[in-house]
Amino acid sequence: MSEYQYLAYADNKKLISGTESAASPEIAGRMLTSRGYKVLSLRPMPAFLPSLQFFPTLNRVPVQAIVLFSRQLALLLESGTPMVNAIDLLRVQTTNRHLKVVLGEVITGIRKGQRLFQVLGRHPEVFPKMYTQTVLVGEQSGSLESVLEQLADYLEKEEADAKGVRGALRYPAVVSVVALGVIAVLTIFVLPAFSGLYSDLGLKLPLITRMLFDTIDWFAVYGVFVLGAIGLALLGYYFYSRTPQGGLLTNRLALKMPVIGRVVHLSELSRCCRSMSILHKSGLPISEIMALTTEAAKNAYVKQALTQVHRDVLRGQGIAASMSRNRIFLPMMVEMVAVGEATGTLDTTLTATAKSYEVEAADRMRSIIDMIQPTITLVLGVLVALIASALVSAMYSLYGQM
Repeated sequence: MSEYQYLAYADNKKLISGTESAASPEIAGRMLTSRGYKVLSLRPMPAFLPSLQFFPTLNRVPVQAIVLFSRQLALLLESGTPMVNAIDLLRVQTTNRHLKVVLGEVITGIRKGQRLFQVLGRHPEVFPKMYTQTVLVGEQSGSLESVLEQLADYLEKEEADAKGVRGALRYPAVVSVVALGVIAVLTIFVLPAFSGLYSDLGLKLPLITRMLFDTIDWFAVYGVFVLGAIGLALLGYYFYSRTPQGGLLTNRLALKMPVIGRVVHLSELSRCCRSMSILHKSGLPISEIMALTTEAAKNAYVKQALTQVHRDVLRGQGIAASMSRNRIFLPMMVEMVAVGEATGTLDTTLTATAKSYEVEAADRMRSIIDMIQPTITLVLGVLVALIASALVSAMYSLYGQM
């Protein structure tokens, strides 16, 4: 996909210029012509930066951009705007370069007679499979506008939860980094100067001071090896966690961790409930709902459990009956799914379960964060007290011996 600069006449005979994203000059010309422009010149724009394919992080489309696209497209379709015109208008308005390119390809595909879900499915890095399959159901049932609104709500909720956790952890992280920096300055520059002074004077130091200086001397000699070993261990863990066995073990341990494990568990189950609810509400059959929910799961251990549920559903078993045999699915979720299957209100019961788990996870996360701050303060206070005590006792020892 390239950028082309054009000069053209509009329908009102007004001369206009701008840029167009397309796979080739011919496609760019056809796209401009379809909008009623008479193209006078069309040339590729010079590339001052390397291709974004070498920088995946720069190629990423924020979730909020997809949420905004979904809401605006639903609004335009409800107002009677044709699909191509609506997407073209959103393409012009978006500020994300990669999304602009993707929407240009979507417009080209629709003009060739392809369905919206088909062209969206060619860009799984922007529109995941769950999104495209739900759009397919919306197209088939004639309720695309409401489906897009539901998808926007779903994505917005997930992004808000993740942003809330990141925001809550930001303050403890900043305080920890600053505190570690201060302690590093003390141990690397300040305390060695005192150690050299006391050694030159040949004084007998108190036990706590000797222990502190010996620890600093040991790290001065072996600190590089310690940091190297830690770095190699983290690197090994990173590569191991990318293997199927390592990922499964890592994700299982994440669910079993003390304190934080319950939060991870509740968050994963609430995501499953949300996914199943929106897919059921859109009218997908149960087998496809389980397949897409399994694919959307982020925890490999939860995904393995959902895979087994999917297999049981294909054999004709109920969702609740299959979930009841796996302890990863909490009793409340199993009971609510059973009620939903019996009454035909699975989407409603799953939404209620998701909200309940989200509230509990948020409360537990808030408690953990509230506990982190005083813990950091206490640890820093103890470290500073030890350093101060070692220096003060050394000074008193110096006065006594003099």
